[in-house]
Amino acid sequence: METAQPRWPRYDHTADLLANGQVLVTGGFGTTNWLAAAELFDPVTKTWTEVEALSNAREGHTSTRLIGGQVLAVGGNFGGTSLASTEIYASAKATRANTGAMNTGRYWHATTLLSNGNVLVTGGFTNNIYLASCEVYSPTAGTWTMTGGLLTRRRSHTTTLLSNGKVLAAGGQNSDEKTAVASAELYDPSGTWMETGKLLTARWYHTATLLPNGKVLVAGGEDSDENPIASAELYDPVVGSWSATCAMTAARDRHTATLLPNGQVLVAGGRDDTGSLSSAELYDPATGAWTATTPLNIARYEHTATLLPSGKVLVAGGVQNAPGSVPNAELYDPVTGAWTATGSLKTARSDHTATLFPGGWVLVSGGFDSINGAWVQLSSTELYDPITGKWIAGSSLGIGRSHHTATLLPDGKVLLASGVGAGDTAELYDADLGFSESWRPQIANVTSPLILGNSLTIAGSGFRGVSGGSSGNTQDSSTDYPLVQLRSIESGQTMFLSSTSWSTNSFTSLPVWNFPSGWAMATVFVNGIPSTSSIVNITVPVLTETTLTDSKTLTNGTFQFSFTNSVGALFGVLATTNPALPPSNWTALGGVTELAPGQFQFSDPQAANFPQRFYRLRSP
Repeated sequence: METAQPRWPRYDHTADLLANGQVLVTGGFGTTNWLAAAELFDPVTKTWTEVEALSNAREGHTSTRLIGGQVLAVGGNFGGTSLASTEIYASAKATRANTGAMNTGRYWHATTLLSNGNVLVTGGFTNNIYLASCEVYSPTAGTWTMTGGLLTRRRSHTTTLLSNGKVLAAGGQNSDEKTAVASAELYDPSGTWMETGKLLTARWYHTATLLPNGKVLVAGGEDSDENPIASAELYDPVVGSWSATCAMTAARDRHTATLLPNGQVLVAGGRDDTGSLSSAELYDPATGAWTATTPLNIARYEHTATLLPSGKVLVAGGVQNAPGSVPNAELYDPVTGAWTATGSLKTARSDHTATLFPGGWVLVSGGFDSINGAWVQLSSTELYDPITGKWIAGSSLGIGRSHHTATLLPDGKVLLASGVGAGDTAELYDADLGFSESWRPQIANVTSPLILGNSLTIAGSGFRGVSGGSSGNTQDSSTDYPLVQLRSIESGQTMFLSSTSWSTNSFTSLPVWNFPSGWAMATVFVNGIPSTSSIVNITVPVLTETTLTDSKTLTNGTFQFSFTNSVGALFGVLATTNPALPPSNWTALGGVTELAPGQFQFSDPQAANFPQRFYRLRSP
């Protein structure tokens, strides 16, 4: 069967099968010269369409389709000279669709993806009423069902999915003269709430972070007099009570808190009595201490913070000085502790949402901005590509909304629920790679619970693609084998697992470690096309007796020791020059690193400053 001819005769080019079935052809050598031209072949219409050209003409390069739908072109030759440059082809688009209306329109509510894949919405505010009502969204049916109501009306509270599958609702503000709430309660997926220990400090506009040890860190917020709070506390789900931990270095509310891959928590920005803050600090769960880190380039509150697959944190938008939002975005690097500006949002916004898609794009939706002195709800969306650092305009929402929630569903869509100006509406946003459902890998069953240190095994079908997906000239850039991603539901941390074996219908990973405990989504990618995710409970093994394996003083005077214990365990180090002192008087040090599963190391660069120093390990 004949098809239309490509515009550019070429050889030594590349051809990549995209998720939507089209084929991208790039570069090569033409009749007289090297080509930068790129074009798409549509097998349905059997036509060719010219698209944006490469920045560098090249032949003999390789090109590989990435899981976010981008195509990476690497190296090649131009004019007889080998190229070291790389380029990204990105054709991001997204679609939105309405889904079932909520039973109650609300904002300042909280949303949690449950371990069964449904979504729980709790409390909030509407028509000057503080809500206790709760409802559950079924992604399968696209409908909302009322469930047991909160015992205490609350808005601007937090909800956290615990390792036992229950949801912890903490703090908030209620209608009793607009006082801050100290109560906390637990939701059982059967549909009932029960009281649990009260917060030590009533608060709202705080943050709640599930730590790798299963405890929940609550930090900052506002008290009943709307004063910013510096205190922080820990909830222990085993005993159902709260205990104080060290206070932050600055009182703040409307900030963000992000669990980093190293187990520390990054708190950034927020607001105090004087206005927006640029300060940022780190919480170490092993020592309970807060340490200042490099401040943001732009002071802001009511912004978003998103943990990227690279381990960096993307902070976007917010309010610097009211009225008006800012478009600025920046990246925090946990390795260097530095903030670096990245591409600015196309639209300044605050009180928006930011959601990491499985393929690595970040969806920002809605929010507020000040237009002609009035705050206006936005219907615009944008997509951030972490590879290029650029924002691309997305499809507009069906209605402007702010103070709404965004929840990534197992099927890869994002549920946007109600918000200011949105009534009782909800809608779904899809990254829309355009693939046929028949190409999508399917998960039948997966290891759950997964104890850290063990392998993840997945059985299913379609774990090999319909094609190699990508091709170079002398090297094959095939992507038709399974890539498995774990994504923490609470922290958003992602990890791709290395395999010991895989086939068309199975995948077994190397032992999993250096990943937070709790619930996670396991997703299989083949040719960049994601499966519907399965939800896995990840647990930490019980601590064993610590075994010292090595100790030495390095040439720079640093004292270093190594030891073994259970995979994923958290340790702090206490130090003193007088071992007779009680442990409470020892100095808390951080820096224990898990170098390999169950293999830990600690280095003390200050050891040379003491004639002798004693050390003690502590697990929180």
